[in-house]
Amino acid sequence: MTVKVLIVDDSAFFRRRLTDFINDDPRLEVVATASDGKEAVELASTHRPDVITMDLEMPVMDGIAAVRQIMRRRPTPVLMLSTWTTEGAKATLDALEAGAMDFLPKRFENLAESQKKLCDRIYELVTNARPSQAAHLNNESTARANTASRTHKKLDLVVIGTSTGGPVALQKVLSQLPASFPYPIILLQHMPATFTPSFAERLNSQCQIRVKEAANNDTLEAGVAYLAPGGNQLELKGRTGRLYLQIERGNEAETYKPSIDVTLTSVSKICPASTLTIILTGMGSDGCEGSKKMHALGGSVWAQDQQTSTIYGMPMAVAKAGVADKILALNDIGHQLAAM
Repeated sequence: MTVKVLIVDDSAFFRRRLTDFINDDPRLEVVATASDGKEAVELASTHRPDVITMDLEMPVMDGIAAVRQIMRRRPTPVLMLSTWTTEGAKATLDALEAGAMDFLPKRFENLAESQKKLCDRIYELVTNARPSQAAHLNNESTARANTASRTHKKLDLVVIGTSTGGPVALQKVLSQLPASFPYPIILLQHMPATFTPSFAERLNSQCQIRVKEAANNDTLEAGVAYLAPGGNQLELKGRTGRLYLQIERGNEAETYKPSIDVTLTSVSKICPASTLTIILTGMGSDGCEGSKKMHALGGSVWAQDQQTSTIYGMPMAVAKAGVADKILALNDIGHQLAAM
């Protein structure tokens, strides 16, 4: 299958650069380009692309408004190309709320590496969004079989890991929790360092619980969600009743910073049986190895279902591993957490 791509950017130079990048990949084909959001909306209807790359700031109609219209007329996976600034972060989060699926930096320092990352992401957004329905149903029955022995347990901590589609998913889950939620929460979202402060502020303004970007030596408090800072690893330290966070730079070879597996490994050494792990939408399998460790040590694991996942990769990996005690629709996750 050749993936058809619509490029949207007000810079002619950038449109040419993206076209060359994408057409050089045999899996992809640029079918049209647009210089503003209004033209993008029209071309999305006439050319019916499989995926759209979207700039944020453009004349006539900006990227956020264009995403909203495209999602109303003909929903299509949209990859936002964003500046790595505080303002760019806020605008990108607005675009994700409007319906965009994912984002990448609008900078090409290492051309070969940037081209591969861009093309791989475009291809994955299309091919990974609709996995096998049969596999999902089989995994769901396995999860139900595991559920009975892992309910009504003592709980000290909730850990939620996510990636593609995560910003919107986390908002939906956390906004359902009351201010009196009795447990601390660690949030692990694959996101760059310049984005996590803005994302934590946004979640805090949308939720009754307090949400903050995690800082080194933060002591965990009930009813507070701690968002792992981008570009770093977050580890749990201390002992039950006196838990705190340690922020580490991590090593250059690590694919994800923050990594869900790294954090869960640290949790597994302290309070695995009294921790609830929740894996939400995302590409790849980060969180699967950590979830297996937590489950083997008596911890509960929930995974988001296929139907409500933007990308059914990370939760599918957990379900396939047979360690998901519950597979839940996104709206049900928040409700069940609130009822605990």
